[in-house]
Amino acid sequence: MKTALIILAAGKGTRMNSDLPKVLHPIAGAPMLHHAMRAGDILDPEHTVIVAGYGAEAVTTSVASVDPGAQVVLQEEQLGTAHAAAQARDALAGFDGHAVVLFGDTPFVRPETLQELAASPADVTVLGFEAADPARYGRLVMNGTQLERIVEFKDATPSEREITLCNSGVLAAPAPLLFDLIDAVGNNNAQNEYYLTELPRLARARGLSVAVTRCDEAETLGINSRAELAAADAQFQTRARAQLMDDGVTLVAPDTVYLSLDTIIGRDALIEPNVVFGPGVTVESGATVRAFSHLEGCHVSRGATVGPYARLRPGTELAEDVRVGNFVEIKQATIAAGAKVNHLSYVGDATVGPASNIGAGTITCNYDGVMKHRTEIGARAFIGSNTMLVAPVTVGDDAMTGSGSVITSDVEDGALAIARAPQVEKPGMARKLFEMLKAKKARQSRGS
Repeated sequence: MKTALIILAAGKGTRMNSDLPKVLHPIAGAPMLHHAMRAGDILDPEHTVIVAGYGAEAVTTSVASVDPGAQVVLQEEQLGTAHAAAQARDALAGFDGHAVVLFGDTPFVRPETLQELAASPADVTVLGFEAADPARYGRLVMNGTQLERIVEFKDATPSEREITLCNSGVLAAPAPLLFDLIDAVGNNNAQNEYYLTELPRLARARGLSVAVTRCDEAETLGINSRAELAAADAQFQTRARAQLMDDGVTLVAPDTVYLSLDTIIGRDALIEPNVVFGPGVTVESGATVRAFSHLEGCHVSRGATVGPYARLRPGTELAEDVRVGNFVEIKQATIAAGAKVNHLSYVGDATVGPASNIGAGTITCNYDGVMKHRTEIGARAFIGSNTMLVAPVTVGDDAMTGSGSVITSDVEDGALAIARAPQVEKPGMARKLFEMLKAKKARQSRGS
C-alpha cells in the first residue's frame, strides 16, 4: 500500500518556556520529532511531509539531518490541527495512497501500531486507547465497530464522560479523502480553529466507514512541558533498557545506564553502572564498557574493553580486543586490533596500529590553534609514558619512544626515539635550597 506521512510540528510549546521549537526538544539524545519520523519509517512512505510553524528554519535543518527527502511545509498561522494537515495538500498533489497523520510531540507510537493503522480497510481510521484516567481526553463514541464521532470532554454528556476509549489524535485515510473531509471542517468553536477531530463525524455523515485501531496508552504520551519531557525520557529509557536485556545484553545496574535513540549494543556485551551512550554509538557483541564511561559517535568492536572513566568522542573506531582504560579520551581516532591505551591519555586525530601500547600520560598534540593534524602510530609500537606526540608526526612499526619525550619528528620502523633534556645533578644543592626557603618563611612569620 502506498503511504504518505504528515507530521504536525508547528507548535511553539509555550509551556516549555523555551526559544527552541517544542518538537526539537530532545528525548534520548534526539529531537522528539525524530522519534516520530523513525516510527513512521516502518511504512516505507513515498512522501514524508513535516508541517512546521514556529522555528521553521530550525525544524527544516533538523529534518534534513535525518531524512533529506522529507518535505517541510509552513503553517504560517496556527489555526488548528485540520488547518495544519491541510498545508500538506500541495506536497501530496496527485498522491492517491493512504495518508497517516502523526504529531511531532507524540513520539512513542510504535511502528507496529502504525502498520496496523495504515492497513485498516476503513475509509477513516483513528488511533484510540483505553485510558486509566480519561480526565479531559476526547472520547471515542462507538456504534458497534464503527466510530460515530469524537466528543471533547467539555462537550460530553455525563454518560459520554464514562467512556474510557480516548482519542490520540493520530489518524489515517486515503489522501484525497483526507483533504476533501478537511475542506468540510468548520471553525464554529471557542478558539475559531479547525480540528481533525471533526473528520469521523463528517465521514459518517457521508456513509463512510470509520474504524478505531487501539494501542497502549503509553504510546500516546504527548509532551507539553519540561516535566513531561523528563517523564518521556524516563519512559524511553525504561523500555530501551528492557529491550536490550531481552536481546542478551548485560546491564549490571540498568537504571544507571543512559541510552540514545540510535544506540546499538550486541548480544553478550557487558555494560557496567553509570555509562552514558550519546548519539551514534555501536557496541558489538562481547565488548565491555566499564563504569562511568561516556561514549558518543563511536564504534566498539567485539571483545574490546572501555573504561572505567573513559570518554570516546565522535569518530572513534575501536577494533577487536582493544583496551581503553581509565581517564582516557579518544577522538577521531582508529585504534587497531589488540592495541592498548590503558590510562590517563588523550589520543585525537590519530591512527594506532595493531598490538601497539600507548603509555600513561601520552598526548597526541593535534591542534596548533588553527588546524588539526594527525598522528600515525604503526604496528607493535611502544609509546613511553608521558610522551608528547606533536602532530603531524609518524611513529613506525616496532618503534619506541622514551618516557617523557616530546616527539616532533617522524620515528622510523624499529627505532628508539628519546627527546628530553639531559638530567643535571648538583650535589648538596637540595639541602641548601631547603635551608634558604625555611629561613625565608621564618622571616615572613616574624614580620606578620
